[in-house]
Amino acid sequence: MCGIVGYIGTKAATSVLLKGLKCLEYRGYDSSGIALLNDSLFVCKKKGKIIELEKELNGLSKDLSTYTVGIAHTRWATHGEPSDLNAHPHVSSSGKIAVVHNGIIENFQILREKLALKGFKITTQTDSEIIAHLIEYYVDKYNDFLTGVFVALEKLEGTYGIVVVSRDYPDRIIAARNGSPLILGVGEGEIIIASDASAIVEYTRKVIYIDDREVVDIQRDSYQTYDLLQKQVEKPVEDIDWDIETIGKKGYDHFMLKEIFEQVESVKNTCRGRLLTETGTSRLDGLNLKPEDFSEIKRIILIACGTSWHSALIGEYLIEEYARIPVDVEYASEFRYKNPILTKSDLVIVISQSGETADTLAALREAKQKGVKVLGVTNIVGSTIARESDGGVYLHAGPEIGVASTKAFSSQVMVMIMIAIHFARRKDMSLESGQVLIEKIEKLPQLIQSMLDTAGDIKNIAEIYKNASNFLYLGRGVQFPVALEGALKLKEISYIHAEGYPAAEMKHGPIALIDENLPVVFIALKDSIYGKIVSNMQEVRARGGKIIAIATEGDNEISNYADHVIFVPDVDRMLSPILTVVPLQLLSYYIAVMRGCNVDQPRNLAKSVTVE
Repeated sequence: MCGIVGYIGTKAATSVLLKGLKCLEYRGYDSSGIALLNDSLFVCKKKGKIIELEKELNGLSKDLSTYTVGIAHTRWATHGEPSDLNAHPHVSSSGKIAVVHNGIIENFQILREKLALKGFKITTQTDSEIIAHLIEYYVDKYNDFLTGVFVALEKLEGTYGIVVVSRDYPDRIIAARNGSPLILGVGEGEIIIASDASAIVEYTRKVIYIDDREVVDIQRDSYQTYDLLQKQVEKPVEDIDWDIETIGKKGYDHFMLKEIFEQVESVKNTCRGRLLTETGTSRLDGLNLKPEDFSEIKRIILIACGTSWHSALIGEYLIEEYARIPVDVEYASEFRYKNPILTKSDLVIVISQSGETADTLAALREAKQKGVKVLGVTNIVGSTIARESDGGVYLHAGPEIGVASTKAFSSQVMVMIMIAIHFARRKDMSLESGQVLIEKIEKLPQLIQSMLDTAGDIKNIAEIYKNASNFLYLGRGVQFPVALEGALKLKEISYIHAEGYPAAEMKHGPIALIDENLPVVFIALKDSIYGKIVSNMQEVRARGGKIIAIATEGDNEISNYADHVIFVPDVDRMLSPILTVVPLQLLSYYIAVMRGCNVDQPRNLAKSVTVE
C-alpha cells in the first residue's frame, strides 16, 4: 500500500516524480506529496488524487525546474485521516529532513512521547512523522547523514519502506526497507528509487531489488547497499522484461475492463511452454521439487488473502480431485497466529499477485521457520515472496493496475490446474487422462473469448440491477469459490453489499433475506449436482427473488427458473471456474460504472496490501 518514488539525476525532478506517482496511484490515492531538494527543501502536499497535487504545483509562481533531486508519495491512509497535513512527505521540526514511508511503525506512540520530551513538535496524526524527527535527532547527534539513519532505524519496530532526503546533504538520497518493497532503478546519469517497478521502467530496465533490513545510500553517480550492521552488501543488477506501454489503457475506459479482456492472452502466457501434450503433464521446473519429494508430500497447505484465497479454494478442489492429496486452505492473516501444526511431509504454497502481501509473506516465513518447504505463486518477478520461497511459479499475467484483481485471478487458477496435473501425473493419473486434460486446457483461451463476446448482454443485465442494495451469489462444488469471488468483485468496486455461499447453505440462514428486491446469482452448470442447484433456484423463485443464472450452453431447461441466463461453453467441470468468473467480473464492472464508481481505484482499497 502507498506508493514511493525518489529521483536523483540531471532531469527536472518534478516531472519524473509526478509521472512516477501516476504509475503508482493504484497503490494508494487519498493524498499525495512531493519534496524537492537543491540548496533548499521545498515540500508540497495535497489531499485527494495526484491531479490535485499537480494542480497545486502548476499554480505556483516558484520555478521548480532547477530541482534535480526529490522524493514523492501517494498515500493509503492507516494512521490519521486523509488530509494535507497527514500526507507525505513528513518534515522534521527544523525543516532539514523529509521522509516518505510505507508500512506501519508499531512503537510510534512511545517514540512520539520521547521526541516530544526532547522538544520536537509533532503536528500530524501519523506514525510516519516520527521517522523524520528521529532521523534529524540522530543526524545532528552524530553529524553524519548515513549514521543518523542507521541509528534511527534501530529504534523503529514494525514495517517500513522509507526514502529520506536532507537539506544539509543535497546530493544524496537514503532509502531503507523492512517489510515494504523498494526497487532501485539504475539509469544513465540518474537513479530512481520506487516501491514498484512501474515508476521506473520509462527510464531504465536495470533494477536492484532491495531486501529486508537493507539500506541504500544513493548519490548522483553511485549507490551503495548495506545491511543494518552497516556492512556493505553487493547486489545483482537485474532486467525488467516489460515496458511502460504494457500498463497503458490501450483505448479501454478503465484498466479493469482492459484486464478483463486481456485474460485471453494472460492465460495463454501463463501456460506458454508449460503444457506438455506428449507426456500429458505440465512443466513447472521452478517448483524445485526432486522426484522423491512427490512421494513424501502427504498434505498441501494453500495460503493466501482476498482474491488469491479464492483461487486457493479452487486449487483445493483441483489438487484433491486430480492428485488425491489432502489440501488445507488458510487465510494468511490467521495462519501465523494459530501456532499451526506442520510436519516434514507438508508442502506449503503461498499465493499473492504482488508477491509483497504482508500477511502472506509473514505466513511464508512462519512455515519456513518450522522447517517446511514453501513454494510461491506470484505475478511479480523479483518480489519478496518470489525471492524467499524455496521454489514456485510465476503467473506471467503481465502488470495488473486495476485494484480489483481479474486477470491475475484467472492466471492463478490456471497455475493451480497445472500444479494439480503436475502432481497427479506423478501419482495415479494415466498418460491418456493427462493428455485429454491438456487438450481441454489448451482450448480455454478461445472459450474465454467467447465469454467476453457476451459483454453486451451482461451490460444489459447490469442496467436492470445497478440500484440493488444487496446481492447473493450461490454455487456448489468448485463453483462455490467462484461465487465468493463474484461477490467480492461487486463489493470492491460498486460498494453494493454482496455475499457468496455454497448454494445448499442458503437454507441455513441467507434464505431469510430473499424477496423481490434481492438479485441472486446462481452458477448452475449442467453437471452431476445440477438438480440440486435447480432445487435451490426454485426455493428462491418461490420467495420472489430475482435470479441471474450462469448456465451451460444448450441448457434449455434453465430459463424456466431464471430471470436472466448467461451461457458459458460446455467444459470440463474442474476447468470451468476460468470461464464462469468472467461474466461475474463484467457484471461487477458494468454495475460499478453505471453507479458512477471509480472502478480502478475503489475507495479505501489499494492494490498491494503491504501492512497487516
